[in-house]
Amino acid sequence: MKILVIAGLAESLLKFRGPLLRAMVERGHQVHVAAPGLDATSAVGIGVAALGCVPHAIPLSRNGLNPLRDLQLLAALLVLMLRLRPAQVLAYTIKPVIYGMLAARLARVPRRTALVTGLGYAFQGQQGRAPSLVQRIAMGLYRLALAGRSTVVFQNPDDRALMVAMGMVEASRTRLVNGSGVPLQEFAVAPFPPLGPGDQAVHFLLIARLIQDKGVREYAAAARLVRQQHPQAVFHIVGWIDTNPTAITQAELDGWVAEGLIEFHGFLDDVRPVLAQCHVYVLPSYREGTPRSVLEAMACGRAIVTTDAPGCRETVVEALNGFLVPVQDAEALAAACRRFIEAPRLIAAMGASSRRLAEEKFDVRAVNRAMFGHMQLDLAAGGSA
Repeated sequence: MKILVIAGLAESLLKFRGPLLRAMVERGHQVHVAAPGLDATSAVGIGVAALGCVPHAIPLSRNGLNPLRDLQLLAALLVLMLRLRPAQVLAYTIKPVIYGMLAARLARVPRRTALVTGLGYAFQGQQGRAPSLVQRIAMGLYRLALAGRSTVVFQNPDDRALMVAMGMVEASRTRLVNGSGVPLQEFAVAPFPPLGPGDQAVHFLLIARLIQDKGVREYAAAARLVRQQHPQAVFHIVGWIDTNPTAITQAELDGWVAEGLIEFHGFLDDVRPVLAQCHVYVLPSYREGTPRSVLEAMACGRAIVTTDAPGCRETVVEALNGFLVPVQDAEALAAACRRFIEAPRLIAAMGASSRRLAEEKFDVRAVNRAMFGHMQLDLAAGGSA
């Protein structure tokens, strides 16, 4: 089968979909991938070609609602599909889902799968509130794009329930997977940095795009509160300032570093070394699909502090492998972090539980087998998921 996979960020094809793409190729499918800035000479283009996929660049701007640019994207995707004539299109993240599914309908692609990896800031706080103009536009586009025979795969039950309740998709065409999964063999359990008796130098880590909806400001505020009582505690951030409308400013970040609240590592291609340097992983996000960074931390045997929010809550069994805190509550976040400083035995115990949960629920091979089933791809053609 000829398959076209459409992404909003080229790097995600390798980081989040690499095992899935490899499994498709191993089963004998001809796989094409499309993303902004993706061509045969780019680093990601070379990487996906090494997997056996054919790269294509598309004119996609992840942020903003410029109708001319979005029409240009729709036209480019339609032209690409008419040229390739794929039997299956898989699209993930909001703009690839909307415009990829619209183009696939126009091109009469027989099988269309939308993977909703999170609803993003456009739907933040939507439950129980009247939709804003941006939300009404997004809802209308989703309804139009997902009409017909498309299958819609969600990474958490909250997103599925919200989109069904808002009439954006019929419940009968929805499916559920446990996030993107994590390659357990690549993210092995790592020893903890040593802690001596009475040592309060517990290291906390957040890996995220530096935007408001990842809870970065709450993380910095919690660091300030914790360090007032436990000045040896260390709070790390790995990430970058994004083009998202809710991005934090460079001045904010510089201020946190100057104040001594944060140790900033910038963007890292490989986060395993910094995961090995921390005791507890923290993600105070407002909403996720299922956060891959948390799954990686769990696979490495780290306790988790995250929010009781869609997607995030799927990764924590309260008081077993971590703690859930309310969204946008820096004081609750600080209190959860302090528990590991005041009872350091929780670090190893909860870390071991995290690894067990990762093995039982989030193994990428099991997630890919589920994706293959939802996409109705041939599972008998060989290869390993």
